[in-house]
Formats: sequence, structure tokens, C-alpha cells
Amino acid sequence: MPEGDTIHRVADRLRPALVGQVLERFEARRAVGPRPRPGATVDTVEAKGKHLLIGFSDGVVLHTHLRMTGTWHLYRSGSRWRLPGHLARAVVGVADWEAVCFKAPVVDLYREPPAHLPRPLDHLGPDLCLADPPIDEVLARLAGRADEYTEIAPLLLDQQVAAGIGNVFKSEVLWAGRVSPFARVRDLDVETRRRLVTIAARQLRANVTLPGERSTLPGGGLAVYGRRGRPCLRCGTPIDKRLQGEDPRVTYWCPQCQPTKAQPEVGA
Repeated sequence: MPEGDTIHRVADRLRPALVGQVLERFEARRAVGPRPRPGATVDTVEAKGKHLLIGFSDGVVLHTHLRMTGTWHLYRSGSRWRLPGHLARAVVGVADWEAVCFKAPVVDLYREPPAHLPRPLDHLGPDLCLADPPIDEVLARLAGRADEYTEIAPLLLDQQVAAGIGNVFKSEVLWAGRVSPFARVRDLDVETRRRLVTIAARQLRANVTLPGERSTLPGGGLAVYGRRGRPCLRCGTPIDKRLQGEDPRVTYWCPQCQPTKAQPEVGA
């Protein structure tokens, strides 16, 4: 699943091509909601966590969430698409460019509410991909959504705590912070929690502007994600992998560098 850094890179790629341009073509056959009117201009292209929002001058907003299958492509007008047309879920065309969203499971449209009313994504936590995110707010949300049994790794994925962290960064952040994925949030002091959130923000932000493959290491590559059975880059212990959380997601970690007294039974 694309994480916050990926969506910010998509927004950064689409924004120069679309913003300020008159809309010449719009399609979203499966989407529910109002359509931008002919002749509207593209006002904004914004990433918020894992969500991409394209705002039009008439107040309509196109919202997509790519999840596991979706992708945005940008083409010069008239160019051949790299994927078949029946996979297109949204098309935003201006004079020189076409932005095409393929295979996204979440595509909807809504009209921007007045300033005094909540917006559809206001429930999300601060976006850690942005410069200088409000760490104290994230820490307050982290504490507020944790009960006495809540483990830290699943809570890092909670987009109402902080927007942008996905499964890759979850494992990478905990390894960098030397914290067990299975540690209960209540057992982590405030400074440890702050360190994890700060690492997450730093890693996400670095990957927004990083060309090429996602990386969390100075020399490139990932420390633990996808490395089950391979030696830990710090201590040489084989990296382990387990399913974790109520909605089970794979967690990678080093049993030596990230010890915990009580770990769940092996999932898969």
C-alpha cells in the first residue's frame, strides 16, 4: 500500500501540470458525488496522509485513496496510456496534460464545506510528511487512543494518531528507535514515544524528496522490512516476522535489538 511519502510525491508531480489550468476533460464513472463544471480550473493538488485531494474552482473536490492497487499516472495530452482504459477510475485533463488514476478502490467527490464546518478528512491526525509537524498533538492522540493493552506497532498505523505511516515505516521506525513492536504503549515513557514520532516524521519527509526506491538507511535500502531471516544490520541476529494487530499486518523486527518480555504467538 502506498504510504504518505508516495502520495506526497504523486501530488508534487501532478501539481505543476494541473494547478491553474482549465479543466478540459473529467471522468470518474464509478464515483459518487458532484462533478466539476466545464471550464472550472484546478485550484489545488494536495496530499493528506495516504489521501490525494484535487480541488476545483467551483468547490468540488476529487478524493482518492490508492490502497493496495491504485496508482496515478501523468501523460502528455494525446499520449498512449500505459494501462488499459477500463482500469481508469478518474481522469483529469487540461490543455497539455492528463492525470489518470488507475485501479484505485476509493474514488469519490464532494463539495468543499464552508470554513466553519468540518471537512471529510478532519478526523485524520497530523500529516508527518509535512515540514515541522505538531509532535505534541501526535503524542496526545497516541495516548488518547491507547488502552492498557495496546501495542505500539498497530497504533503507529492508526491514521487518526498521525497520517502517513504505513506498514513499511511502522517496522522501520521501531527498529531505528530500538523499540519492540509488541511493547505496550503504556509501558513506553513520553520521551520514547516522542523519539518514535520524530523518527517517523524524519523518515517520511526524507522519502518525499528522495529519488528512486524508498530508503530509511544512509546508504539506501531498508533496515528490516522484507528482510526476514537476514542478519540485523546492527547486531547480526536474524530478522523475524509476525502478523500483529486486530486487523493483522506483517511486522518485521530484530529480536535482539528490540526485545520484549511478552510476545504474541507466531501468526504467519
